[in-house]
Amino acid sequence: MVLDFDLSRVRHKEFGVGLDEGEGQSFRSMTVDDDTQAALLEMAVATWDVMQERSENPATYQPSEKYGSLEYVCLPLSNDLARYMRELHQATNLPVDMNALSDPVKVFSYFARMTDEQGRSLTALRRAIHFKGVVRSRLIRVLTDALKLVEEPMFKLDHDFDLLIDSSTIHILRPSGFESAGKLREAILAAVPQNVQAIQNDLGFLDCTNIQDYASKRPRAARYLASIRTEKQTENIDKHLLKDLCDNMGVEISETNSTITVQDGHIMSFLEILDRRRYGVELRQDDTEYFRATNRRKLNS
Repeated sequence: MVLDFDLSRVRHKEFGVGLDEGEGQSFRSMTVDDDTQAALLEMAVATWDVMQERSENPATYQPSEKYGSLEYVCLPLSNDLARYMRELHQATNLPVDMNALSDPVKVFSYFARMTDEQGRSLTALRRAIHFKGVVRSRLIRVLTDALKLVEEPMFKLDHDFDLLIDSSTIHILRPSGFESAGKLREAILAAVPQNVQAIQNDLGFLDCTNIQDYASKRPRAARYLASIRTEKQTENIDKHLLKDLCDNMGVEISETNSTITVQDGHIMSFLEILDRRRYGVELRQDDTEYFRATNRRKLNS
């Protein structure tokens, strides 16, 4: 994976923060000195270095996966789940607010936006965990010949960023940071109707009414739907094979006038089948063992 940005030839750097404001969130730009700009660039370089050490061919981010605290994955910037980060990356005139740090509790992230000598843009973002932690701690510093309690808010930059965004891709180093800053929970729940419709288009024999009702209130089910749609998991599924697999896995379905309906109480299990999370292993004669995977990766892709 190549970064569509030249970190060795950066022409312009911008700093900003993300603020929680009542029921909404916003991003504000702030003026910073040359030393801070240099530190932000060092953070971006360190982030890319760690990503390259972890994988030269990262997997695509899938909302149904459970990732480690540090894992390099990517997501196309055009993806529906990237909307919030895409808006930040493509914003042309963020409001400048030098008082954006006056209420530290409102700050949920900080970011840098950079432009290289070819005019390409890079956005780097980090959750402001340390910022809030420092604010709530008691700090002291040396002042003349005595120690003095620091009362004003302190902002601590991290060693690296959670993610980098270039012209086409969100490069994610910390999936949890991306999910938090990118408002993934809200985006995934909002996308349930579109994801269900995409699955319905592939599986014309499936009644998805209760699946949509169920997933619209349950983030984990909504994540499975998003993953199933993104990975095109329902393309060319054979109805009879699907019915057999449900029977083997103990997932209760019914069929009326050639239409399959998943029984209430079995919807999550059915989504796990579509998302390739339920499988059987037969190592002994006439003894198939069935399992559910919390993480899975296709080996023959």
